[in-house]
Amino acid sequence: MKKLVAEFIGTATLVFFGCGSAVLAGPEVGQLGISFAFGLAIVAMAYGIGPISGCHVNPAVSFGAFLAGRMGAGEMVQYWVAQFLGALVGAGILYVIATGNPNFQLGEWGLGSNGYGQGYLGGYELTAAFVFEVVATFLFLVVILGVTQKGSPAMLAGLAIGLTLVVIHIVGIQVTGVSVNPARSFGPAVFAQGLALQQLWLFIVAPLIGASLAGFLFRAKLLEADTSA
Repeated sequence: MKKLVAEFIGTATLVFFGCGSAVLAGPEVGQLGISFAFGLAIVAMAYGIGPISGCHVNPAVSFGAFLAGRMGAGEMVQYWVAQFLGALVGAGILYVIATGNPNFQLGEWGLGSNGYGQGYLGGYELTAAFVFEVVATFLFLVVILGVTQKGSPAMLAGLAIGLTLVVIHIVGIQVTGVSVNPARSFGPAVFAQGLALQQLWLFIVAPLIGASLAGFLFRAKLLEADTSA
């Protein structure tokens, strides 16, 4: 239960701080500020709840860990439930705060929802969005599974993971708003409805594909460190 509570709080925090930076402070902090908000939220949660649950706060991370042989299927599903519920609550808190401004308009992709196509940020089409999410999630999981394996400097893992998420956002915000996390996409889309909800499938499927590729590489020990020396 402690692990699930930690995952719930961690995912809610990521959505609230990350998406909140775009919704409540986007014009002031810009794309770089939003990128750091997502990354620093992960750093904070990695050290805050990492010792309890591992700080997955992302169904793709849990899926990759499962395929790499680091957690069971039952535990993974429980993590998923906690993560999706946490994302929904995080988005809900953000919605309540944002609507406190009389000038707030939810819009087609409101509350920092992920998306693609004409009218969404850089206007990148489906193929570009799909490829970005697969590749970015794959690289994200390579870092996460790599820095959390035996022999890695555990105290630096949270920082490495958070900074990787910063870089991914710097590169990809204009493409998809950056998901690499089905729960992060789910929360805002439920409130935004419209195209955000219609396009949600991509931000579930693509990250899971990217995570599966990384998970299998670690399961096959192709990216596992040699600790025999």
